Amino acid sequence: MKNSIRIITACALLSGSAAIFGQQIQLAPAHNVVQLSASGSVEVQQDLLSIFLSTTRDGTDAGVVQNQLKSAIDAALTEARKVAQAGQLDVRTGNFSLSPRYGRDGKPLGWQGSAELVLEGRDFARISAAAGRIGSLTLSGVSFSLSREQRARVEGEAQGLAIERFKARALDIARSFGFAGYSLREVNVGANDQGYTPRPRMLAMEARASVADAPVPVEAGKTSVVVTVSGSVQLQ
Repeated sequence: MKNSIRIITACALLSGSAAIFGQQIQLAPAHNVVQLSASGSVEVQQDLLSIFLSTTRDGTDAGVVQNQLKSAIDAALTEARKVAQAGQLDVRTGNFSLSPRYGRDGKPLGWQGSAELVLEGRDFARISAAAGRIGSLTLSGVSFSLSREQRARVEGEAQGLAIERFKARALDIARSFGFAGYSLREVNVGANDQGYTPRPRMLAMEARASVADAPVPVEAGKTSVVVTVSGSVQLQ
């Protein structure tokens, strides 16, 4: 029994020593560690177009307003599906809302609602032509972005550039301080793109002024995909 107690006591002392030793290792300050970052940027044409079509309705009866919105969306869907093609022109519904409308005295005056349809894809001509043929909705916004395939390809190029610049900068810093090289401690990689999106209000005004059944004028711009590599290195 005494031997058992001694063994347990010894294990407890060893565990306590290991915990204290681990804390000392974690708290030990790092020497010759440098924080740095580098970026890689690739400019590319935006290849994904999204056109937003919407309508609003107002009335005293919620059911009537809802049915009007539904009819407008159904008509738009019927027209858009005629030319839909996966990846080239995808059709989906957007926001659909119905809410009471109040007067200045706080009393309910009626109901107002809105509905939205989104045309999206890589075939700009097909999308703009379909948007021009939909008469039950009004153009409310246009945006350009990168498709998943385009983004993956460009991010790979930008990431390669960022990594090479990170390595070159780390080696240059190490040599500047009189070290032969370095080893990686921690690395983080992040990506984003910066592009131009037309103002929806101006586009909506152009759409109302255009001739019926005419394609909506669109023109994509370019965006720069930027990948940033940041982290710390140990100078050696």
